[in-house]
Amino acid sequence: MRGRLRIERVVTDVGDRLVNVAICTHGHNDHVTVAPELAERLHALVPLHPGATTGRSYSDFPTTIGSIRDRLFALPEETLVHTGHGDGTTIGTEAPHLAEWIARGQ
Repeated sequence: MRGRLRIERVVTDVGDRLVNVAICTHGHNDHVTVAPELAERLHALVPLHPGATTGRSYSDFPTTIGSIRDRLFALPEETLVHTGHGDGTTIGTEAPHLAEWIARGQ
C-alpha cells in the first residue's frame, strides 16, 4: 500500500506536466515494485538504478555529491524531486544548499 500512496503523490504533483523520464536513484523494493505502474501512469521511462553492479561505488560521499552536482543540479530549476523521504521539492530549491551538505559531510 505504501508504494500505491507514493504513486498517487507523484502523479498528483506532476499534474499536466510532460514527463520524459522518472529516475529512481536506488533499487529499494518499493521503487522496483511500483516502477511499471508509474511508467504507465506517467507515460514515461522509469529506469531503475542497478546498485553498484558496474564495479563503481554509488554510496561513498564524494561520488554521491558529484552525482548530485553534475547530474541533478544540471536539470532545470523547476524539475520536481521526490526523494522518498519527506515532501517533494525542486532542483532550484535544493541547489543553493549543496555547500551546506558538503560541510555537514556524510
